[in-house]
Amino acid sequence: MVVGDISTGTDVLVIGAGPGGYVAAIRAGQLDLDVTLVEREAFGGVCLNHGCIPSKALITATGVAHEAANAEEMGIHADPAIDMGGMVEWKEGIVDRLTGGVEKLCKANGVNLVEGTAEFAGSHKARVAHDGQGQGSESIEFEHAIVATGSRPIEIPGFEFDGEHVLSSRHALSPDSAPDSLVIVGAGYIGMELAGVYAKAGTDVTIVEMLDEALAGYTDDLAAPVVDNIEELGVELHLGEAAQGWEETNDGIEVATENADGEESTFDAEKVLVAVGREPVTDTLNLESVGLEPDEDGFLATDDRARTDVSHVYAVGDVAGEPLLAHKGMKEGRVAAEVIAGEPSALDYQAVPAAVFTEPEIGTVGMTEAEAEEAGFSPVTGQMPFQASGRALTTGHTDGFVRIVADEESGFVLGGQIVGPDASELVAEVGLAIELGATLEDVAATIHTHPTLSEAVQEAAENALGHAIHTLNR
Repeated sequence: MVVGDISTGTDVLVIGAGPGGYVAAIRAGQLDLDVTLVEREAFGGVCLNHGCIPSKALITATGVAHEAANAEEMGIHADPAIDMGGMVEWKEGIVDRLTGGVEKLCKANGVNLVEGTAEFAGSHKARVAHDGQGQGSESIEFEHAIVATGSRPIEIPGFEFDGEHVLSSRHALSPDSAPDSLVIVGAGYIGMELAGVYAKAGTDVTIVEMLDEALAGYTDDLAAPVVDNIEELGVELHLGEAAQGWEETNDGIEVATENADGEESTFDAEKVLVAVGREPVTDTLNLESVGLEPDEDGFLATDDRARTDVSHVYAVGDVAGEPLLAHKGMKEGRVAAEVIAGEPSALDYQAVPAAVFTEPEIGTVGMTEAEAEEAGFSPVTGQMPFQASGRALTTGHTDGFVRIVADEESGFVLGGQIVGPDASELVAEVGLAIELGATLEDVAATIHTHPTLSEAVQEAAENALGHAIHTLNR
């Protein structure tokens, strides 16, 4: 039976139920606004369903197996076998639990949930096509709209995703089994994280990267321990080689590359994974009907209140531009909802952390020393190697360091860069210091639990002040 069009109205229409969208919807509901949240696929968006959570689940699971198989030094002798199907099933259980939780939280906060694909149909009107034959559509009049449609993996010419030979990161997070061999195109954080997962699952992994460095965007001293580790896992890393195309062979596929000098190479594998970045999803929204035009890369420009060029339309998360990070989208979603409700809320990006969940992990926040100099500060840095950390020694992971950056004159903490065990967690302490306007003295004077990895942050601050106890001072 064809349901046909129905018409409804709402104070706030949120398009997309990823981290930016569902946070915006819940916060708006808490502020007594009438909210409608439209999602075309799955609540939780890419982060919960096909990105952050699934990838970290597989990173953890394959890491457990790898740790067990390589713990002879600790007196542990094991030969674990990986059941990729069981691992994926466990991962899906986590995803189901989290996405179900998001749906319950939205309902508990009064959010009206609508399944379907939304596009604008006027300055204050959207149309939602419900999935499925004969399911009809819905027109929604809104006072305010929040665009939170996220991003998708970038395809490159000659490597269209088919899920069989050419995989996107989404395909790679739900494999039926680990392939015998895999070529990964791209040595950014997604490519490096998934290279570790598959290498630990027993796959022969080759990475080809058109740039001359892996993990571009991170300084050499942060990337080096990760590159060393991935190569120790047996991953072949070929830098300065651009993927040109692939063809099927009797044994799988052959990926062709070319370097800057025009020299060609080929790599045989069972499958190829393309992980060269993500692009915003704004081309499905019929933006012109609401008076918006994305930039040449598809992003929507916003101000410090998450407002677009159209004052009653907001954009949060990946569609609002770099960095494409879930926690940045969550903050933007919260701010958008509060601004719509008349709250004095605004965005401050001085302490947005970033993390790479490789082995070892990378965590960064705030300014590097070079960025501090460029901003007019007289930076001072302090560093603590994990080799000098008692807790790191007991975990068996001593690669890397904690570095803290501060203004020498005022002592204010400006940034931090960490590579090593639990860097993704440790960086939060530096972020909090920046947010609170803490000084090196504040961090150094804070009593940290012993023995913990977080002592390295305190030691780095003491090193910057010239009175570190467990390391030689600068």
